Amino acid sequence: MKRSLIILVLGFIAGGIFFNQIDKTALMAQAKNGSEDKNRVYEQLNLFGEVFDRIRSVYVEDVNSSDLISAAIRGMLTSLDPHSGYMPPESFQDMQVDTRGAFGGLGIEVTQEDGFVKVVAPMDGTPASEAGIQSGDFITHVDGEAILGLTLSEAVDKMRGPVGSEVSLTIVRNLDEEPFDIVIIRDVIKLTAARVRVEDDVIIVRVTTFNEQTTPNIKKGIKEKIDELSGKDNVSGFIIDLRNNPGGLLSEAISVSDMFLNQGEIVSTRGRNNGQAKRYSASKGDLAENKPIIVLINGGSASASEIVAGALQDHKRAVILGTKSFGKGSVQSVIPLGENGAMRLTTARYYTPSGRSIQALGVVPDIIVEQLPRLNKEKEEDKPSTRITEADLRGALSNDRLSDEEKELLAKEKKIQLKKIQRRKTDNQLSFALDVISGLNIYGRNN
Repeated sequence: MKRSLIILVLGFIAGGIFFNQIDKTALMAQAKNGSEDKNRVYEQLNLFGEVFDRIRSVYVEDVNSSDLISAAIRGMLTSLDPHSGYMPPESFQDMQVDTRGAFGGLGIEVTQEDGFVKVVAPMDGTPASEAGIQSGDFITHVDGEAILGLTLSEAVDKMRGPVGSEVSLTIVRNLDEEPFDIVIIRDVIKLTAARVRVEDDVIIVRVTTFNEQTTPNIKKGIKEKIDELSGKDNVSGFIIDLRNNPGGLLSEAISVSDMFLNQGEIVSTRGRNNGQAKRYSASKGDLAENKPIIVLINGGSASASEIVAGALQDHKRAVILGTKSFGKGSVQSVIPLGENGAMRLTTARYYTPSGRSIQALGVVPDIIVEQLPRLNKEKEEDKPSTRITEADLRGALSNDRLSDEEKELLAKEKKIQLKKIQRRKTDNQLSFALDVISGLNIYGRNN
């Protein structure tokens, strides 16, 4: 309590020095308002002290004073926005492990919306992803116990547990449908921040999270795949897949954006005061060497993912494809509190190079492509086409003049077509992105 009062007093003293040159009338008015504000703060602090003492003295059961203060701090922070909060020592340690790429749990990023726990995104290859959890799902119960009214930290704690143990989550996916349960087996989550592979002659960079592994994973993977294709001349383009990527470290988002930009601003952050504004710019060097880039996003792409997508979109360095992103355009600072854990506090908004704030708006793709639902395995078998072609018409002329080379080309084209059909069934958005890169390369060769 005394520490809070000292901080308040120092703040008013500093304010008096700063405004020393201001018009006296304005200064007197501000001093009066400041005095009134200070008195109101003292009254509220006295009220807090009175409630605290009454709880300790007359509540029906004995209460732990430390727990009461922790709950008050937690309530104060969670009342600000869904991303501010108090982290007890154990939660703070877990967070530090998370950013390094290995932790225990289910493998989902969650937020809180109107008191409900909402899934931002399941992480690739985790128990939650394999169990069918989807971006936008609401979790209402954990092991049959309602979590409405709990803080986000409390709800997450209920989902944690020993590795190998089961947890049942009650999911609401569509408001007009009945809730259903999904049973998930907890496991140690070891995230590979980025995986790089080649499809046809396109390098696909799948980024699952932005942690300390992200930049080295991408650089190493791209180098290996360029070598595999015998040089950049044989690479037709790049796809950066940020779908269901819930974000992570701001520094990594800046680093990944910088890989594909030669110059210009990547992102700016602006806090409460003008002096808190920061701008981050790209350094020379484009890892893709001006090859076409497609960035895939969806409703599970949040925070750091949106920084990358927004930067590359504003600089017209990439075509953004998919569906609108999550819309988390705020910056959280983790402030350690010594042995008492830490607080996560929203301290700024971030802005794309063109000055857009995407808070609650998201990044809108240049090409909107919805993801098609996967077909059941029984229905995935290729069925004969019912479309009639010239060859199906009675009495149609046959083409008996095809050379062996032309017949070989037709067979090759048919094989490519079947591959595209199958790819479209399994991942419609990725398939569309590959087609766009193919089209861009055709256009580039003709200009």
